[in-house]
Amino acid sequence: MSHSLKDAVVLKCNDAHRSWQRLAASDGAQLVEMAVTLPVLVVLFVFIFDLGQAVNLKQKLTGAVREGARFAANQSTVDLVQSPPPSILAVRDVIDAYLVTSNINDCGLVGQAPVRTPSTWIWTFTTASCGGGPLVVTINRGFTFTPPSGVTVEATQVQITYPYKWQFGNMISLVASGASYTTTNVGTSAVMQNMN
Repeated sequence: MSHSLKDAVVLKCNDAHRSWQRLAASDGAQLVEMAVTLPVLVVLFVFIFDLGQAVNLKQKLTGAVREGARFAANQSTVDLVQSPPPSILAVRDVIDAYLVTSNINDCGLVGQAPVRTPSTWIWTFTTASCGGGPLVVTINRGFTFTPPSGVTVEATQVQITYPYKWQFGNMISLVASGASYTTTNVGTSAVMQNMN
């Protein structure tokens, strides 16, 4: 082998050796980068999924209170002097059926008796703890509002508050120790003009 060919082979080997060293050094850096960013990406993914679940729950609860308000607005107010009024129990049952059909835990809503706010047409159902707090349904058969026409309208308002347990709370401790997200009350209401 000639000197020039031998020198060229040595140079090529040295270049290959340096390339391997650079590659090995960048592999270590990439591994460290992945180890740092992977938990953040996992937490971000869980947060996005969890937020979507919370929005989905709110939409289903909105449907439940709309059905309850629609049903209540068509009920007579004659039985409201009874304790408990059958029409109020029927509204509770409509809301409960909607929750069950939507695959939402009803937390034993059907077994609850309403508590009436004195001197009003407001009844509240409160369940025992339901994954971080109670499920609360409030039915106000004497709700009034005044539209721009200036005429006071008597309506029914149905409100619901449901505890949502964040899965994100289990994951946040991976990124920030001491941080916690446990339960949030998701609430919504609907109003329908009374027809009777």
